[in-house]
Amino acid sequence: MNFIPAIDPPGQPSPQGWQLAFVGSQLLLPAEDDALLGPLPGGGWAADAEASHYLGTLDGLDCWALRLPQAPAGWRAVPLRSAMMGFARGPEAQATLAALAGRAAQVLEWDRTHAFCGACGTPTTLQRGERARRCPACGHTAYPRISPAMMTLVWRPGQVLLARAPHFASRMYSALAGFVEAGESIEQCIAREVAEEVGVRVKNPRYYGSQSWPFPNSLMIAFSAEWDGGEIVPQPGEIEDAQWFDLQALPQIPPRFSIAGHLIRDTVAALGGG
Repeated sequence: MNFIPAIDPPGQPSPQGWQLAFVGSQLLLPAEDDALLGPLPGGGWAADAEASHYLGTLDGLDCWALRLPQAPAGWRAVPLRSAMMGFARGPEAQATLAALAGRAAQVLEWDRTHAFCGACGTPTTLQRGERARRCPACGHTAYPRISPAMMTLVWRPGQVLLARAPHFASRMYSALAGFVEAGESIEQCIAREVAEEVGVRVKNPRYYGSQSWPFPNSLMIAFSAEWDGGEIVPQPGEIEDAQWFDLQALPQIPPRFSIAGHLIRDTVAALGGG
């Protein structure tokens, strides 16, 4: 599926359109579990939407993010994380929708939280030609916020360091992650977060990839890094457990719908773990 981002809708709408619709923070999916999300004819639910934002085209059809007051008949509201995992497990066409659903969620949340100027409290207005809300009183302009966060998989010969936070699913372990602070480079963030969370030092960080992550508005920037000394000391309140795991004996790790799932599997394979 080919997505082309845009901000202003075309003068002539497509006869069908993709509508990534939300009730609160939950995505609308067909009520039947085995039904696939697809384009809707005409305007779909646009007339009932509390908020509507054009996202671009998906395979030549207009694509919209909508916020609805309630789920229409025949549809159900599903937590976004669960929906994205379901997309990733489905056909390739449905898997492509996971990133688009995340984009829609972030745009709608930005719109909701910036309806009023953060500087003077005046109602803001949407701008044409850019994804922005502007205050007519003081001129303050608010764009969708993106929070950069690093993810690092620490390794040493034959082993990788995985940790679990208190909010993880039962028995789930993953790579280390944390938000970049003001005035900090990604490399500085890697060294600081790894030291804070597990007490070890790292060297030779190697860029792996990135992923937009709508929980709530992150850009996950993933690396692998070589252990450079120190014993594991989990950070109280942040890390419930952290261990070195042999490449052939990994615990439960995130699925491939998240960049953590790709990073761990691909790094382990590169290190000779299959």
